[in-house]
Amino acid sequence: MPVALSPITDADVPAVARFLHENLNDRVDTAAWAGALAVPWTVSAPNHGYFLRSEGEVVGAYLAYYSDRTIDGRTERFCNLGAWCVSDSHRAQGLRLLTSLLRQPGYHFTDFSPSGNVVPLNRKLGYVDLDTTTTLLPNFPWPPPRGARITGDPEELESVLTGHERRIYDDHRTTSAARHLLLLCGDESCYVVFRKDSRKRIRAFASILYVGNTRLFQRMVRPLGGHLLLHHGALATLLESRVVGGAPPGGIPLSRARPKMFKSDTLTADQIDYLYSELTCLEW
Repeated sequence: MPVALSPITDADVPAVARFLHENLNDRVDTAAWAGALAVPWTVSAPNHGYFLRSEGEVVGAYLAYYSDRTIDGRTERFCNLGAWCVSDSHRAQGLRLLTSLLRQPGYHFTDFSPSGNVVPLNRKLGYVDLDTTTTLLPNFPWPPPRGARITGDPEELESVLTGHERRIYDDHRTTSAARHLLLLCGDESCYVVFRKDSRKRIRAFASILYVGNTRLFQRMVRPLGGHLLLHHGALATLLESRVVGGAPPGGIPLSRARPKMFKSDTLTADQIDYLYSELTCLEW
């Protein structure tokens, strides 16, 4: 039977969300899949990705998250590729979803959760691997040093954050996966964005997505672990060196860090971060 390829519009989101719940990850309910695509930041997105339909039923989908970022004074347009799922009976059609996304002109493309055969496929299509060297730091109930504290209070976040970081917070405060903290010590502050992640189906890890002040972060990484343990149930923290400013002492280097990739004609790896993406919008 013919298989129709179409961009995902707002009207298509419920059917696509139901397909992903039933065929990709049933631990994420249909409402969560749908809600993840309703990004709270301002962007003129051409679609929510692409999907395949056969005989009126969704048989495949590739989600996309769009954003406009200011880098070196220029507005850069990003397309973050999210979940990709195709039913077994239509596997041969799956590549049409990816090529349709990549044919869109004017975008930098990121993929922060490629798996299996997607990684070598991305490389063939011109994606570059980010350095995801990662340290696992077990969390213990370390108290903050004298004169320092850690808070996730929204009122304090609003009062301390300014400029670029205030915009990040406002754009992500209602996303389902991003969580926000302030590290405070004397006159210094550090804004941290993290998410809860699973390893071997155990959802007890905190992954750091953004760090505003790496020097203060490194000084307070152990008390941060204590806060994540006591307030967020995270038994360990996953720290990418490129995000947190280097591997903290006492951590366990991971032999196989999860890959993350990008495709751009003009940007370099140090201009790529994990905000405005699936990582901040979807818990799994």
